[in-house]
Amino acid sequence: MDQPPSRRRQPGDRTRSRLTPTGLTHLDKFRGHGSGYAALARGTMDIPRLQTALSGVPIPRAADGRLVLAVDITSWLRPEAHTSRQRILCHTYGRGKDQHIMVPGWPYSVIVALETGRSSWTAPLDAVRLAPGDDAATVTAAQVRGVVDRLIVAGHWRPGDPDILLVADAGYDGPRLSHVLADLPIVVLVRMRSDRVLRRPAPPQLPSTIGRPRRHGGEFVFGDPDTWGEPDVDTRTETRLYGPAHARAWDRLHPRLTHRIAWAGHAGNLPILEGTVIRLQVERLPSGAIPKPVWLWHSGIGLDSVMVDLLWQAFLRRFDIEHTFRMLKQTLGWTAPKLRSPEAADRWTWLLLVAYTQLRLARGLAADLRRPWEKAVAPQKLSPARVRRGFRHLRAHTARPAGGPKPSRPSPGRPPGTRNQQPASRHDVHIVTSPNKRKPSDGKTSKPNNPRPRRTG
Repeated sequence: MDQPPSRRRQPGDRTRSRLTPTGLTHLDKFRGHGSGYAALARGTMDIPRLQTALSGVPIPRAADGRLVLAVDITSWLRPEAHTSRQRILCHTYGRGKDQHIMVPGWPYSVIVALETGRSSWTAPLDAVRLAPGDDAATVTAAQVRGVVDRLIVAGHWRPGDPDILLVADAGYDGPRLSHVLADLPIVVLVRMRSDRVLRRPAPPQLPSTIGRPRRHGGEFVFGDPDTWGEPDVDTRTETRLYGPAHARAWDRLHPRLTHRIAWAGHAGNLPILEGTVIRLQVERLPSGAIPKPVWLWHSGIGLDSVMVDLLWQAFLRRFDIEHTFRMLKQTLGWTAPKLRSPEAADRWTWLLLVAYTQLRLARGLAADLRRPWEKAVAPQKLSPARVRRGFRHLRAHTARPAGGPKPSRPSPGRPPGTRNQQPASRHDVHIVTSPNKRKPSDGKTSKPNNPRPRRTG
């Protein structure tokens, strides 16, 4: 823990409570002192009140003044926590050569408000843990609805303002989200896989045609340029990091839905969810990798060139949420405590979101205590880690609603050599299995070299 230069570390300070933004990474290093773990395990927290408080603070906006929300799932991995309840297999990256290994843990769906321009700051607004058996799309829709309602109550959106933009990655079903949230002042922008197939509007039925009218027009195959046709909007923008950015947009494209999975219980005809497809192609990437085209689907139609450019730029800002996840995990120590119950993990998660919000609100007040190898930047351009570094000097100039923690010694714990008389129950990891139990004859599953395009939503 960083200490002020005017005060040296005292022997009793090693057991002080470290629930401040400047020392959240050290709770797990003193497990012998169990007051912190006991508070998380048996304490109470008014989460609805915290949600309202986070929605009432100043919220960043995009260049055109609209609110831009980003949603994503990050996992608190607990592979060896056999006594922890409600763990499920979480999708991870980079844990094997060309493999995405599933690791047990607690996944959290987080919604943040994005800023304009290049920044590593976001404004966390809500975090919900996915329990075993939860449908991610259903949880996300309810979570977004709650966040938008609180933003409207707080006065961040009023009638006549631009619609709130929700940005998500390819793991979310954008057309379904737009259909469920159609009664809210919100539009959806999601990335789609490059193997998708959408449909054009159905052509008008001729008077002499017999039979049911067509619901879908011709195919728009992402991987087949012959099916694209002329774009409705074509823009080119010069960027510093990516070179020339070429964006093309096709209006009124929709997926062909079927009565399966999410739409299995839908009564009547399935809706036609029209939107705009944007294909973004850049010349280079900062990492030096070969750039691939990015396909985006927006729930609005009739877009002009200005709106198309704003949308793909807003999608690039979605990656700022990854900086927030890295800040929570690596700097503030979100996944450092070895908590057993998921309820304690929820309380610790909300403490971290409140601490991060304190840092964001203090970004204009903290001094830049930069390292010798770091470049000097303006006060409003400080990163979250550098604001946290200077946060400790603000305590002398702010009110103190609570007194400082008293030093104490760690509890002795269970005497050495004494067996545990109350072993904790072990819980299996929840695994969602498919109702189809049939396996290939050779017992192996092989991935096809040329996968078929996905023609259903």
